[in-house]
Amino acid sequence: MRSAVLMALVLSAAPVLARAPAAKLALSDEARTAAYLDRVADSPPRLRMFLQAMPKGGDLHNHYGGSVYTEDFLRWAAAGGLCIATDSWHVVDPPCDAPDRVPAAGLEHDYARYSRAIDALSTRGFEAGIGDPTVSGYDRFFATFDAFGPAMRGKQGEALALTREQAAADHVAYLELAASSAASANVAAQLAGADSTDFAAMAQRLAPVLTDAVATVRADYDRIEAKAAEIDGCKTAAPRPGCAVETRYLYTAIRTAPPAAVFAQLALAFAVVEADPRFVGVNIAAPEHDPIAVRDYALHMRMIAFLKQRHPAVRLSLHAGELTLGLVPPRDLAFHIHDAVVVAGARRIGHGIDISYEADATALLARMAHDRIAVEINLTSNAVILGVKGRDHPLSLYRAAGVPVVLSTDDEGVSRSDMTNEYVRAVTEQHLRYVDLKQIVRDGLHYSFLPGASLWRDRAGGARVLACATVTSNACATFLADNPKAARQWQLERDLAAFEAVKR
Repeated sequence: MRSAVLMALVLSAAPVLARAPAAKLALSDEARTAAYLDRVADSPPRLRMFLQAMPKGGDLHNHYGGSVYTEDFLRWAAAGGLCIATDSWHVVDPPCDAPDRVPAAGLEHDYARYSRAIDALSTRGFEAGIGDPTVSGYDRFFATFDAFGPAMRGKQGEALALTREQAAADHVAYLELAASSAASANVAAQLAGADSTDFAAMAQRLAPVLTDAVATVRADYDRIEAKAAEIDGCKTAAPRPGCAVETRYLYTAIRTAPPAAVFAQLALAFAVVEADPRFVGVNIAAPEHDPIAVRDYALHMRMIAFLKQRHPAVRLSLHAGELTLGLVPPRDLAFHIHDAVVVAGARRIGHGIDISYEADATALLARMAHDRIAVEINLTSNAVILGVKGRDHPLSLYRAAGVPVVLSTDDEGVSRSDMTNEYVRAVTEQHLRYVDLKQIVRDGLHYSFLPGASLWRDRAGGARVLACATVTSNACATFLADNPKAARQWQLERDLAAFEAVKR
C-alpha cells in the first residue's frame, strides 16, 4: 500500500520535478520567486509573509521545553494550582499564601505581574534593551529553565503538541527535538563514587541497569506522543496540522553534571538510540561557559568517543563553540569545535560561533567542508545569549568555506522567536537571498538524522540517486518506500515547486 501511495506521488510530481531541459517552467518559477524576495527584502512585513509560506524542511536544533512560550507555562501553572514567587519570578509549588507568593491562577488579571512573569520566563524584549541591564543575555536566558521547570511537570505531551503546531505554522515538516528523561538521573545514581576517567569500568557498572532504563524512556515517550496525538486529534477525521510534522529526538546529556553522571547520561543516550527508532542521535547541552562545562569539556569529548566506538552507528549532533571572546578566556575558544569533530566524531555542530578563534580555523573549516559536517545556525539565540549577530556572525564564514549550514530555532519559546523569524534574520542581517535559503531548506533534511538514504547523490539539490533518475519509475517508488529520508525530501521538492508556482 505504501509503495502504491508513493508511486502516485511520484507520478503527480513528475511535471515539476523532472530535471530535463524541457522543464523551463520550474526554473522560471524559481527565478520569479527569487526576484520577488529581492523586491520585498527591505520590507519586513512583506518579507515575513513571503517567508512564512515558504517550505522550510527541517528544524534540527530545537530544545524540547525551551520551545514552549511563557503564556503556556503560566496557563499550566494556573491549572495545576502552582504559584509565582514574586521575589524571583519563578513558578513554584504551593502554598501560594506564603510571603512573596501569589497564585498563578488569576495572574492574567494583574497585568504588571503577568508581564513581569513573561519577562522572567523568557528573553522578551532583551534585544530592545528591556530588562535589568545588569543581567547578561546568557544569564537571563539560562535562568528561565529553572524558572518555568515546575510548570512543565506532567505536561510533556502538551509541550510536544504545541511545538509541532508551531512547526506546522512555519511550514517546517520535520523536527529533531533535543530531549531526555528522568531515567537519566536514576542511571547516574549507579555511578556514585565511580572513577570518571575509567570509562570501561563505568560502562561495565551501568550494563545491568541500562535495559530497564531504556524501557522506561520508551514508555515515557509512548505516553508523551499518545497525549500529543490526542490533543491534535491525529487519529480523527480532522487532524490538526501538527500531526503531519514528523518528529524524532536527540537524546541529550547535560554537561554541567558531575563527570560520572555525564557519562551515565551519555551511556543511556547511546543505548536509547540503538533501541528506539524515534531517537536518531545523541547530543550534549547546557551552558558551555559554565565552569564545570569548561573544566570537563575535553573529558566529555573523550567519553563520547569511547561510547561512539562501542556504538558506531549512533550519530552525533553536539553543541560546540557556543562561546565568544570575553565570555571565557581565549584559550577556551581554541579547541571546542575541533574536539567535537575530531575527537568525538560529531556529524553536526550546534552553534559553532567561536570558529574563528579555533587554533587552526582554516584547516578545521576545510575538514568540515570536505566531510560535510553541518552547522546548526541559531541567529536569534546567538544574538540574545552571546550578542553575536550581523556581520559578527560566522554564518558567512561557514558558507564561504563550503561548510553546509542549516537554520534552526534553538529555544524559540524562551527567545520569543520562530523559524520564520530565523529566515527573516537570514535575509535582513545576513543578506541571504532565495537560492541561499532554498539550499538551506534542502540541507535541513539532507543533514538530518532521518533513517535511510538521501534522495541526492551528493549535495542536496544536485543529481538525484540513480533509482530516481527517472521520476516516474517503479524503482524510484520502491526507493522512496524503503528510505524515509528520501521520501521526506521528495515531498519537500513538491512543496517547493508548489510554492514557487504561486504568482506574486
